[in-house]
Amino acid sequence: MADNAKYVTLTDANFQDEVLNSDQPVLVDFWAAWCGPCRAIAPTIEELASDYEGKAKIAKMDVDNNQQIPMQFGIRSIPTLLFFKDGRIVDQAIGVVQKRELAAKLDALASQAA
Repeated sequence: MADNAKYVTLTDANFQDEVLNSDQPVLVDFWAAWCGPCRAIAPTIEELASDYEGKAKIAKMDVDNNQQIPMQFGIRSIPTLLFFKDGRIVDQAIGVVQKRELAAKLDALASQAA
């Protein structure tokens, strides 16, 4: 995790606790270091992590270092952004997506009663 980053770094080992068992909505960014679009969207993900601190969890999973979970969820292209609520996928976005679009999805999830 980068210095003062507010997002959660996911692994195959902590995915269950951090995402599926989370009491907050979770946005998971599946990415890789060699992926240009992943690097392009990274600052947006970090901004969202700050903006939604305490309201939603923002997490990143490196698909090169963690292959079990991406395979389980059928991740075929990156960046893939999955939105989880109550342990289930409720929305997704693929590719470089505008911050306002991601924020709208997070706002809708964060405003729903658990």
